[in-house]
Amino acid sequence: MPTIKEDGKITDMTVGELKGLIRNTVLELIDPDFGLELKPEVEEELRESLKQKKSGEGTPLEEVKNFL
Repeated sequence: MPTIKEDGKITDMTVGELKGLIRNTVLELIDPDFGLELKPEVEEELRESLKQKKSGEGTPLEEVKNFL
């Protein structure tokens, strides 16, 4: 998909490119983080957190609330 500046014109877009632009615009409205990538270290931390949750490890929510 071609890069379009905020004030650019879309006269040379194909129908497929226009549909893609509309789709991405809608997804960005629904999820402002759409299209962003996680840093590898953050992704690994999330994977580790999911493993801990599945195995019953981690800190219970009630205990975390007591720290606040």
